[in-house]
Amino acid sequence: MAIGCRIRRNFERPDRALVEAFRGIPAANIDDCMNRMGSLSAPLEPMNHSPLLGVAFTVRCPAGDNLMFHKALDMAQPGDVLVIAAGGSTSRALCGEIMATYARSRGLAGFIIDGCVRDRDDLAKFTDFPVYARGVVPNGPYKNGPGEINFPVSVGGQVICPGDILVGDGDSVVVVKPEEAAQLAIEAAAVHKKEEGQLEGILSGKGFPRPFVDEILERIGVEYVD
Repeated sequence: MAIGCRIRRNFERPDRALVEAFRGIPAANIDDCMNRMGSLSAPLEPMNHSPLLGVAFTVRCPAGDNLMFHKALDMAQPGDVLVIAAGGSTSRALCGEIMATYARSRGLAGFIIDGCVRDRDDLAKFTDFPVYARGVVPNGPYKNGPGEINFPVSVGGQVICPGDILVGDGDSVVVVKPEEAAQLAIEAAAVHKKEEGQLEGILSGKGFPRPFVDEILERIGVEYVD
């Protein structure tokens, strides 16, 4: 097997109902239920306001090269999110409006790019195709290869495997392992419902009771000074 130049054609995708269980749940609520360890790190930023939900289709590219990215555009299935591990290089954009438009036309669910994009103004207009990237630069990419498709990659401080469930919003993206997804979706939905109740209470004048604050202060021995 060629090191650094290989393509896995198939991988196991989770049941679509399991993926859909996370729709509408904020990334922060999911991450809280993962002991605050499931989120991609900054500075991966959303390029538009489209929510992200889909299954990871991973691509590893050399810095500034998008040959395998192009190959993945034709291989990925509807509902897949292309996760492009490009080493965080910001020297060249790996995609722009044309590639995103093509991916959207094929039913793909978004891009997560550990590198740069271009055509920011056009990507910002997309309302149904999320794009996350490290930055924006007009320089175009090389197309020399090599690269890998559908092997584990490291992006934003997380190891992402083909078939992982990805959920994103304006905060960032969380990475959910399929074997943990069913229980996690239930717990995250409960947290979301609780927080909606807290917001309703604040807006209706009931305040924001947080007894844990004084409980912790008492435990650590706070001294009050007038």
